[in-house]
Amino acid sequence: MLKAVNITKNYGSLKVVKGVNLSMEKGEIVAIVGSSGAGKSTLLHILGTLDKPDSGDIILNNTILNKLSNKALSKFRNKHIGFIFQFHHLLPEFTAIENVCIPAWIAGTSKKQSLDRATELLERLGLGDRMQHKPSTLSGGEQQRVAVARALINQPDIVFADEPTGNLDSDNARHLHELLIQLRNEYQQAFLIVTHNDDLAASCDRTLHMKDGLFI
Repeated sequence: MLKAVNITKNYGSLKVVKGVNLSMEKGEIVAIVGSSGAGKSTLLHILGTLDKPDSGDIILNNTILNKLSNKALSKFRNKHIGFIFQFHHLLPEFTAIENVCIPAWIAGTSKKQSLDRATELLERLGLGDRMQHKPSTLSGGEQQRVAVARALINQPDIVFADEPTGNLDSDNARHLHELLIQLRNEYQQAFLIVTHNDDLAASCDRTLHMKDGLFI
C-alpha cells in the first residue's frame, strides 16, 4: 500500500535521511525507533507529505505523491492520510467534536455526515460526554484521543503518528497503545509510528530501527 524508494533529505551540508526504502501493507502497524537525531521524524513528515524529499519516490495506493501538484497533493492528503502528533494541535476555539469534523468539512462532507462520523468515533474513544468541551477543559489523554478521532474522520488508508504518547503519563500511554491496535482491527487503517516508547513499539507488527539517517 505504501512504498518509499531511496528517500534522501539534506539540510545544507547535514544529511538527515540517506536513502531510505520502506514498504507497508494495508492494516499494518509499524514502529520506527532510534535515538534523537536519527532522522525518524524527518522521514515520517516526508512520507506524510508534510515535507519534500530531495530525491526518491513515495507511492501510496499506486499514486506517486511527490509528483503531484500542491493542490492535488493537499486533496490526496486530506482523503488518504491521517496524522497524530505528540502535541495534539487542537484548535482551542472549537469544541472536541468540531475539531474532529474539520478535516471532513475540508473534504466537502456534509455537516450531518461529518457530525455523525465524529460522534461515532468520539463515543468509540470514550469521549461521548466530552464532545462539546473545548480543549482547555480536557485532560492530556482526552485531548490526544480527540486528535486520534480527527486523524480517522476521513477514513484514511494510513495514519502517521509522531511520538503520540510523548506527552502522556504511563496509564494514558498504555490505553493509547491498546486503542491503536483496536482501531486497526476495526477499521483496517495502517499506522506508521515514530516512538521512544518501548512498550508501544513492542505492540506493533514490526519495528524498524533508524540510526544516522538509515534503517539498520
